[in-house]
Amino acid sequence: MIPRYARKEMTRIWSDETRYDYWLKVEILATEAQSKLGLVPPEAVEAIRRKARYDIARIQEIEAQTKHDVIAFVSAVAENIGPEGRYLHLGMTSSDVLDTALACQIRDAGILLLQDIEDLMEAIKRRAYEHKDTVMIGRSHGIHAEPTTFGLMLATFYEEFRRHRQRLYWALQRVAVGKMSGAVGTFANIDPSVEWHVCKSLGLAPDPVSTQIVNRDRHAEFFTVMALIASSIERLATEIRHLQRTEVYEAEEYFSPGQKGSSAMPHKRNPVLTENLTGLARLVRSMAFPALENVALWHERDISHSSVERNIGPDATVTLDFALARLTSVIEKLLVYPENMRKNLERLGGLHNSQRVLLKLVESGFSREKAYEIVQRAAMKIWTGGAKDFRTELLNEPAIRETLGEKGIDGCLDIAYHLKHVGTIFRRVFERDRLQ
Repeated sequence: MIPRYARKEMTRIWSDETRYDYWLKVEILATEAQSKLGLVPPEAVEAIRRKARYDIARIQEIEAQTKHDVIAFVSAVAENIGPEGRYLHLGMTSSDVLDTALACQIRDAGILLLQDIEDLMEAIKRRAYEHKDTVMIGRSHGIHAEPTTFGLMLATFYEEFRRHRQRLYWALQRVAVGKMSGAVGTFANIDPSVEWHVCKSLGLAPDPVSTQIVNRDRHAEFFTVMALIASSIERLATEIRHLQRTEVYEAEEYFSPGQKGSSAMPHKRNPVLTENLTGLARLVRSMAFPALENVALWHERDISHSSVERNIGPDATVTLDFALARLTSVIEKLLVYPENMRKNLERLGGLHNSQRVLLKLVESGFSREKAYEIVQRAAMKIWTGGAKDFRTELLNEPAIRETLGEKGIDGCLDIAYHLKHVGTIFRRVFERDRLQ
């Protein structure tokens, strides 16, 4: 069942009509190639082109008896063609049709996903430049570390999704292959030129060597890449959820007029979209594992993979398509609160400059261990609430005051020190070729 959140363009790719349309194209193209070999009369090819069509109800009726989807399809189409219908499926096996058509569907879905990533990257880039100099505290282990900017944090996600764009692009190159090599891949009953013609016409590459199927490592790579993309969606969603926490409140999802956050508590503004994205990411990741298990099949083929792919093909691509679009909307509308970022930055009285003071003392001749001990002693007075201002505590440490002086200490507390290379990083991230 297609999820209710599915977007129409992606849903169309996995519809019965699209699947059967590709099956029909494969069958017609194969007869064209067979005609060039003198195996199908030209007039039969013309009749097939003119009359070939299908009726889904009729296919289902035949399949109810034959218990075979491709036989049902070929029979239903042949009924509409007439005597020339005997030339359909000449020398072919079911997987010649199924795998070649599936490659087209995956390619089409992948192209949409590539565009989704492009759209998300553009949204991230716009917001990153908007907040290139919006200072905030960076956190490690969830604890205040050193200053960064909100724009720089977004830049890390832009680069991450750039890598996903590369991965997806190359995964599509490897999965967009067709095969028309017959029952065990030997071309015993069909000429390799048929495969070349069909694949070239559909924009696919011929699989250099296949069994009865295209080997499933190709498909597993595609689904694994989607799982990676989903993980990065969750990483960005989790970041927004943390920033929206009441105790932090540095950013939040857009809250539209009339929106309600809780059935019980009228004051609530919950990060529902990013929580939803976290759940969807788990769902997409779960589909990578069965794709990996599909790789190991019996000999030249069994069909244990097909039931899996009928589910994960549409479900994974539809879900990821929706998730990427939703995340793009979240980023575009995200509410950012620079004043709260500044307040949080200053909550610990300047402790984010501790490493700067440590390094200055080392430069002045202190051992690292001794410098660490002195700076930590001053810092812990702030951390435990016994003092409020790091500068004051540094001045109260004789070794620091005598070594650096008041002017030197003030120099260690300059916020610009932490941000001096933001421009360099932005150039490295945003001024590169689109597929690098």
